[in-house]
Amino acid sequence: MDVTAIFCEVDDFCQQFAQVWSQQPQLPSMPGEKRCGSRLHLSEVMTIVIAFHGSGARTFKDFYTLTVLPHWRNAFPNLVSYTRFVELMPWGLMLLCCFAVTRRGKVTGLAFIDSTPLEVCLPARAHAHKVFKDLVGWGKSSTGWKFGFKLHLIINERGELLAFKLTPANTDDRQPVPEMTQDLFGQLFGDRGYISQQLFEQLYDRGLQLVTKRKKNMKQKLVKLIDKILLRKRALIETVNDQLKNQCQIEHSRHRSIWNFLVNLVAGLIAYTYQPKLPSLDLKSKGLPALPEAIF
Repeated sequence: MDVTAIFCEVDDFCQQFAQVWSQQPQLPSMPGEKRCGSRLHLSEVMTIVIAFHGSGARTFKDFYTLTVLPHWRNAFPNLVSYTRFVELMPWGLMLLCCFAVTRRGKVTGLAFIDSTPLEVCLPARAHAHKVFKDLVGWGKSSTGWKFGFKLHLIINERGELLAFKLTPANTDDRQPVPEMTQDLFGQLFGDRGYISQQLFEQLYDRGLQLVTKRKKNMKQKLVKLIDKILLRKRALIETVNDQLKNQCQIEHSRHRSIWNFLVNLVAGLIAYTYQPKLPSLDLKSKGLPALPEAIF
């Protein structure tokens, strides 16, 4: 991961955002009011957090104290202590969310949707959990019951992120789909959890066809061969979820603040977009009659 390139893009974005923000009506300040500041710019805070999620380090404290402080002093001359840096992280949440929008992939007409649980603690400790109290819930996945959030994700066939949404783990997978697919078109492939005639008709009226596998007790219908092939390739989004959790570290149970949890989640999604090679599907026609040129 090229930290210099990330910083240049983040810093340029922050400067453009500051210009636009300064033109908006601001709340009046009280006489004698002092605004808090830091010698470390928010673009530097954002860059370091994104770099952590792309570094493969297991804990941010070790990454900051063993890598950033001793070796990155020349690149970031105004570094602060680890405790102070943790205090600064929530101030970059809004900018990180806005910057994540600029890292969105291209809408190509093919998209895959899935959800993955984000545990905030072990199930046995759920009764004593306080950090995310009243914000999380119980949800059941293929691996059992989970206590925490659920990350809904939409990607294209290139592995690029198109949309994401965070909900409690007990949220129905179909609920956030209409909002997440506002500007999508073509075909959207999902698992059996997205089966809904009402949802299909709602998306179809907007030019988006929802394609899912059928349950055993459902009547069989004719399905295009290309749709069957792409349904089998839906595992691509499972690979993306795996990389987000195991490489970009978006899931762990060490969070002590809802704001820092959100900072790390968004930074992990951004770090994924900077990977040199994203998981993707090779859909170029190679003389296969099952893959007509019309879909490329």
